[in-house]
Amino acid sequence: MTLKDQLQIVPADAQAAFVPPPAAPKAKAENAGPTLEEALARNEALAEKIDALDAVLAKPLAEILAEREKADEAALAWDRFGAMWMLSQRAMRRVALDLAAQLGLSEEEVVARAMGHANAVLNGADEVDLGGTIAPAQLQHIARHRAFLRNQFRTG
Repeated sequence: MTLKDQLQIVPADAQAAFVPPPAAPKAKAENAGPTLEEALARNEALAEKIDALDAVLAKPLAEILAEREKADEAALAWDRFGAMWMLSQRAMRRVALDLAAQLGLSEEEVVARAMGHANAVLNGADEVDLGGTIAPAQLQHIARHRAFLRNQFRTG
């Protein structure tokens, strides 16, 4: 905005006539901010967050801490399960490699056979319960995560 836009110079022959200032330029739509619908949606989302926080804060501190303690116990149980699973995997790999060495098979051949068995299970071709050592619930669990597991066992 220049000084000329801010000042009004009245001509000498005007008889104290009032000349309104020029209208301010309209703001561009991009600088206008959110629309009413967007503002209402944002307000509703923030209200839901506040309600959720209020629900947590309305609980007694002992209850909040008990929930945290339960979550920590569950996390510890899953961590221990993961450690047990890794230990069993390493032990079974060692057994497989030791037996393969006795049969004159290489590690690559053992891994290839394991991948073949894993893919057979993932593709539903191997529904054998291995003499009762694999429960139907385990096969169902594998089936639920089939897409993820296929990525893990993809060769090459």
